Amino acid sequence: MSTEKDKSAKPRRSALGMGLDALFPDMGVVSTREASASSPDHFFCDINLLAPNRYQPRKHFNDEDLRDLADSIKTQGIIQPLLVRPDGKGYEIVAGERRMRAAVLAGLTQVPVVVRSVDNEELLLFAIVENVQRADLNPMEECEGLHKLVSEFGFTQEAVAEKLGKKRSTVANTLRLRNLPAVIQDAVRTGLISMGHARAILGLENTARQVLAFKTVCSKNLSVRSTEELVDALKGERAEAEKPAKAKRPDSVYMADLADELSRSLGTKVQILKKGKKGMLTIEFYADSDLERLLAILKQ
Repeated sequence: MSTEKDKSAKPRRSALGMGLDALFPDMGVVSTREASASSPDHFFCDINLLAPNRYQPRKHFNDEDLRDLADSIKTQGIIQPLLVRPDGKGYEIVAGERRMRAAVLAGLTQVPVVVRSVDNEELLLFAIVENVQRADLNPMEECEGLHKLVSEFGFTQEAVAEKLGKKRSTVANTLRLRNLPAVIQDAVRTGLISMGHARAILGLENTARQVLAFKTVCSKNLSVRSTEELVDALKGERAEAEKPAKAKRPDSVYMADLADELSRSLGTKVQILKKGKKGMLTIEFYADSDLERLLAILKQ
């Protein structure tokens, strides 16, 4: 009988979904005095024996936050020990890398640790849970962490959601960020645009249109709602472009040239439809602020 874990079956509600303390309640609040009472699984460890979590999804640690934590450690010490696992002659951090970095800034050479036997799957889960609970991960870092659970450990999206206490739709939307062009992923990673902006842009299937929407969002500082309206407009343009082309009348080239000239002057799409001596001029806008900009130009 196979002993491999069935990741596709809906798992029992995990303690990981409720936080680190629920899984290891004895690693909760531990004082410096208690930590000094050395034991095989709870003691002060030399910092140079500690290695970062190999699956740490967090790539950036805010310098100011680390300095604030270091100042706190100088006066109060490390209240909660780091969770580690044996790794060769030293230890690998399971949870607590931020505390370890701040301890270095505070000038400490040792930190309190709790040693536990943790496999690679749990190592990644711990790293994700710790950071997600503290809102320390940007959406792209969380996406990469969840992707590792799926690609390296065979989890289904349902299993990931159950383990982390999230909705399956939330997990699915986060994983979809990997489908965005690199330039947009970088913008999400640095906070230039939000998860809401990225989710709206994902509504466009064409990479070129995604990048066009992204550049428009950045240049016009669009809100998420305005971005959704922009995406709807771009979808409409594509549907219109895919309609069978009609034979152009002799004056249609002249009208097209006029529309292009107006479009360049106004910075938006312009259409001119001529019927006999009459016609219709259409000027597109994608947000209230865009409309106000166009009105200001036309009033000049």
